[in-house]
Amino acid sequence: MKEVVLGIDIGGTNTKFGFVDRSGTLLSEHSISTNVHASVESFLDALHENIEKNISALGEVVELIGIGVGAPNGNYYDGTIENAPNLRWKGSVNFVKLLQSYYDIPAVLTNDANAAAIGEMRFGGAQEMKNFIVITLGTGLGSGIVVNGELIYGHDGMAGELGHTLVNVNGRYCACGKRGCLETYVSATGIKRTIYKLLADHNGTSELNGVSFNDLSAELITEAAKNGDKIALEAFEYTGRILGMKLSDAVAHTSPEAIFLFGGLTKAEDFIFEPTKRYMEENLLYVYRNKVKLLPSGLQDKNAAVLGAAALAWQELEKSKDNVY
Repeated sequence: MKEVVLGIDIGGTNTKFGFVDRSGTLLSEHSISTNVHASVESFLDALHENIEKNISALGEVVELIGIGVGAPNGNYYDGTIENAPNLRWKGSVNFVKLLQSYYDIPAVLTNDANAAAIGEMRFGGAQEMKNFIVITLGTGLGSGIVVNGELIYGHDGMAGELGHTLVNVNGRYCACGKRGCLETYVSATGIKRTIYKLLADHNGTSELNGVSFNDLSAELITEAAKNGDKIALEAFEYTGRILGMKLSDAVAHTSPEAIFLFGGLTKAEDFIFEPTKRYMEENLLYVYRNKVKLLPSGLQDKNAAVLGAAALAWQELEKSKDNVY
């Protein structure tokens, strides 16, 4: 019988889940809608039904021994999802406790970017590293920070929110209620806002003129940059400058061996990596210069969110085993 864990990634629109063995092989993966469920109880009923349907369809004998969950505003210590702005379930939701009413096995939860960092360490490009940072560039900006081989959770389980560090005290409004957060400038949404600002400030032609904000995407901006569009190129330069400056601050805190960038915006490749690296090096204290690698995620072409959540489950199971005397 093959032992597997269940990795669950809860997003505002969809929730992905999959069964992962100890080596990181994703045996099966599926998704359900998140936002059609007004209550967490309704969501868990649907999730449980789909998990049971798909585990029985694997066609091999497997034993589910643990569950890992990546969720927005996930608190590792309490197993709660706390006031996630993009979920319909408000307040503090004791997700692990509710999940264990369906599955009486070890379950653990953290935020989605922390899960990505654990996935990078176990199955991705950081397998030989003890000190690194993962930055996820999606709708927002998430981060997971690993020091001496351990993910940093802080005293309350909520450490490492680089996306909500300050860029400009009077800057762009953020969904968190603050102004000037890093993710309002550096994310798929952030670069869209930059494009609209540049289009408003500049005369001249751009292939992005006339594209509505809802239709604009990181992919369209990347294609425009490949075509030499000046607005798109300036947007990537501006985005890389801000990200590079803030990464130089992060380096000063933990002195990582590498920083991994993951998410849709990284598919722009050198358009985002080159200016980010340049401005990071320019703003680093001299003792850190030319020591920190800026790398794409080793899980970029895989279901990193599910693998990260599964890696969290495997990690916790191994910790529990080590603590048995």
